[in-house]
Amino acid sequence: MDDTTMRSRLAEARVARLGTVGVDRRPHLVPCCFALDRDIAYSAVDGKPKSTRALQRLTNIRTNPPTTLLVDHYDENWESLWWVRIDANGRVLDGGSEFDNALDLLRLKYEQYQHAAPEGPVVALDIVSWHSWP
Repeated sequence: MDDTTMRSRLAEARVARLGTVGVDRRPHLVPCCFALDRDIAYSAVDGKPKSTRALQRLTNIRTNPPTTLLVDHYDENWESLWWVRIDANGRVLDGGSEFDNALDLLRLKYEQYQHAAPEGPVVALDIVSWHSWP
């Protein structure tokens, strides 16, 4: 898959899986909404029901920044299958201009965020490499 197609498919995807690794070296995978801005992907802690706002993904990123974000398309016609994965270094943003820009990007992509903006924190994924199939 060429670079333009990878970027387009990632940017247009509505949901991704965010992978982090905890201090116990165990993987942690969660679905997330996100927005892409050049070589940074952003996801925010939002108002969807959660048992706590002290999320494991935030703790993991703060202590172990390498992350991955995966989007995929499944179809019963296996000729239509694809996935795009980015490997990144994660950061947690609690405020500032980059935080505000990330929230603006998320509001543009998701109508739900226009009515109930995420409060954050925001996860910033600085993309290190792109991978895809086929």
